[in-house]
Amino acid sequence: MTTRDLVGYRVVAVHAHPDDEAITTGGSLFDLARRGADVLVVTCTLGEEGEVIGAPFAHLTNDHADQLGGFRIGELTRALEILGVRGRFLGGAGRFRDSGMAGSPAHENPRAFVNSGDEAVELLTRILEAERPHLLITYGPDGGYGHPDHIRAHEITHAAAGRVTVPRILWTVSSLPETREGVDRITQVPEGWTLPPQEYLENAGVEKHDLVVTLDDAALAAKREAMRAHATQIWFADGSVSATNPRAAWGQGAHPVWALSNLYAQPLLGREHYQLGSGSLPEADLLGGPGLLDGLARDGEVA
Repeated sequence: MTTRDLVGYRVVAVHAHPDDEAITTGGSLFDLARRGADVLVVTCTLGEEGEVIGAPFAHLTNDHADQLGGFRIGELTRALEILGVRGRFLGGAGRFRDSGMAGSPAHENPRAFVNSGDEAVELLTRILEAERPHLLITYGPDGGYGHPDHIRAHEITHAAAGRVTVPRILWTVSSLPETREGVDRITQVPEGWTLPPQEYLENAGVEKHDLVVTLDDAALAAKREAMRAHATQIWFADGSVSATNPRAAWGQGAHPVWALSNLYAQPLLGREHYQLGSGSLPEADLLGGPGLLDGLARDGEVA
């Protein structure tokens, strides 16, 4: 049985787009929630600028029907249910729009998240004031791999945390050595897919991290299924099909093989990595370490 040792603790994870919560932190969020922590995922955009895997919904993209954002609400809702956590869009669903990659014309939209200014900081501040989290999770200053919306999520998270007492901020990162090893152990790549180039891995990975969360079978399975819920964005090479993507792909390696719309084959690793963004480094896990509750209390206790 899982020990319910985190009842009363509160965690807020700030992510840029639907699917980020599953890809980067899914196992950790599942583990925190099943151990009793109250976990809220704040998603800043609908991911309208994304591409689509699978023919049935290929024309939802911004250059056709521009309906992808609404469709991804359903994917995110299912993923959060699998992880056992709550969800909320910053400012409400559709308040801020996906800004696209660096240099994208989408930046010119006044609703683009990169143009959110102090309004986004104020909206997140209100959430943090209401939630009073013991732990805040987001990305590092480079957004993990340079995406402008990820960088903006980092900026508003730290700005809002400067207005509200938060004992600890952790940045989700990808371990470059472990990802390289996982890619090297992929022995079969599906037709049409390729192994990721080194520059791609280096852009998204770090050599050093401060904390690692090793996922047990249940946490890894929940992460995989939460990722699978984002079927317009993520394709697992395990022979599975869905209404979103009726094509099966087959890959093989030491870990399950998956890809984004770029079709770079990646390993689903059993560990998630973090760097310390603010506060003290936990001794054991994401909520461990002395002094965590200084100035804050668990639910039902007096601070």
